[in-house]
Amino acid sequence: MAKKKKNKKRNPQRNAPRPSPPMGFGMPVGFTVPRAPNGSGTPTLSLCMITKNEEKNMELALGWAKEVTFEQIVVDTGSTDRTVEIAENMGAKVFHFDWIDDFAAAKNHAIEQASGSWIAFFDADEYFLQPDAERLKLRISQIESSGAYPDCLAIGITLINLDDNGTQISQLMKVCAFRNRQDIRYEGRIHEMLKVPEKSIVHLDDTVAYHTGYSESVSIEKQKAERNVRLLREELKSNPSDMNIKAYLADALTSRTDDEGQREATQLYTEVLESGKKTYNKLRVKAYLYFIRKYMANNETLLQAEEMCKRALKDFPDTMDFIYYLGHVKSEMGDYKAAFEVLKECEIKLKNPSPRDESIFLPASPIRLFGLLMMVANALSDSVNVFNYSFLILTIDKSKNEVLTACISTAIKQGITEAELTPLLAQLYDLSNPEERNFIKNAAKVAGAAELAEKLL
Repeated sequence: MAKKKKNKKRNPQRNAPRPSPPMGFGMPVGFTVPRAPNGSGTPTLSLCMITKNEEKNMELALGWAKEVTFEQIVVDTGSTDRTVEIAENMGAKVFHFDWIDDFAAAKNHAIEQASGSWIAFFDADEYFLQPDAERLKLRISQIESSGAYPDCLAIGITLINLDDNGTQISQLMKVCAFRNRQDIRYEGRIHEMLKVPEKSIVHLDDTVAYHTGYSESVSIEKQKAERNVRLLREELKSNPSDMNIKAYLADALTSRTDDEGQREATQLYTEVLESGKKTYNKLRVKAYLYFIRKYMANNETLLQAEEMCKRALKDFPDTMDFIYYLGHVKSEMGDYKAAFEVLKECEIKLKNPSPRDESIFLPASPIRLFGLLMMVANALSDSVNVFNYSFLILTIDKSKNEVLTACISTAIKQGITEAELTPLLAQLYDLSNPEERNFIKNAAKVAGAAELAEKLL
């Protein structure tokens, strides 16, 4: 049974009036929009989340929303740490919900506590930076006031996954906010989806949020995967022909190292791709990527990897991940000229991405593309492009020692003097910093740039 727990502290600014354009455009007939507590009739935003043992994330999880939401709803599902205490101290309304192995039920309970006309639903390990939070609030006001999107029910943004070092490793589209309507709820006990038509989602290309859940320890991730497998098997009993559930189960099974788990994942992903039944785009993309990587792991199955890349591109012609892997496969086959041409095509798409691009990894981590282009250029004895791509990589991550060595070495091969190279490196490194000077000096020694190394002593 769910019950409300009273707050110990309230955010004194929670009910402060906030200027916004008036509402009243594009709303369904007979639907009454929830109003702000002050009766202003302006769009109001409630932040909702479900939690369990999230004390390390709570300050950031609630902090970004203080200036853009008028209330924060936290539904806790059984925390044994300071999650609830921190949430209450930050002014959130805290409710308790007995966990019943159903994420949708817990999230829907949070929605039912919200009184805003719009709801932003985030996990505790997801957050906006302040400019993006303000941008979301502004977009909601514009949608309500302009009447330009009369059918808009939800707002989608890009969610970027971060690793332990804060490096972007992948991205996906997330519905981050939606109208507070009784017919908009989550479905599915796991990998829950918001019940809202795709055509009613307005995507904000200039707004991103971040997810730090990928920074968790391997043991925690393994526990989550085992939980997901259990819940998905239960879900599959009720919906045995649902390809989305089978794809989610296959994805969860890929984290296992045992042969049985991998065989089942392969069987499920094969069924997903061969059934002809409609599945979510991101799940089909993951299925293709699973087989491409599986075939690439063995030199004897590179032809199958190439065919799977081409098949994936027929299904998703604008998806950079598959173009990248096609170039990768060709480089593994030793066809470096063809590989370079394909990878250059991928680079062009990276600069001008298509709205139909379903990529998961490449846009968030372009360094893997530039690294492969650098490697292929080296195989083609193309020192100009080895230098260009090594320099480009260093502008993203200047700590890569082997890349710096290659950059210095190929610069010298091109006829760039060591004296000319110094100001180029100064664009990347602080030459007044002893640690960075020493880093360059060591790379220069390995690259055979004795004069440059001497200057940095």
